[in-house]
Amino acid sequence: MEEGTLKSPTHCTGTEAEYEVRQWDTREGCEVRQILDRVADKWSLLVIALLDRRSLRFSELRREIDGISQRMLTVTLRQLERDGLVLRTVHPVVPPRVDYELTPLGVTLHDTIRSLVIWTEEHQTEVAAARASYDSRTAEEAQAS
Repeated sequence: MEEGTLKSPTHCTGTEAEYEVRQWDTREGCEVRQILDRVADKWSLLVIALLDRRSLRFSELRREIDGISQRMLTVTLRQLERDGLVLRTVHPVVPPRVDYELTPLGVTLHDTIRSLVIWTEEHQTEVAAARASYDSRTAEEAQAS
């Protein structure tokens, strides 16, 4: 492959050997960016967290996720299913029953999310102190100008 050419429009690495951190954020159509956008949105994170080690029905998920609309939950579940992170099972009963659970791939993502939550819990005091310091500094600067 010639220098400067891409393997495909959605392939996120160039021909150079070193990894460029910002390249996924600057190229439209990059699948890495699309996946990060999906799994990092608040509704997806909550759904994935709730489906850890158990399946839930749509109504149970909706009850557990404060503030989510029926439409947004439907869209989120469909996107997670499309990405292979959530399995949707329709049971042939009346009324219809639909269960959602994490796929093995979704479980691996949950492990990563759990690490992020643990980090957040361990450092929330430091983040709160940094925010308070920043807010105080910017308020003083605003008064001085």
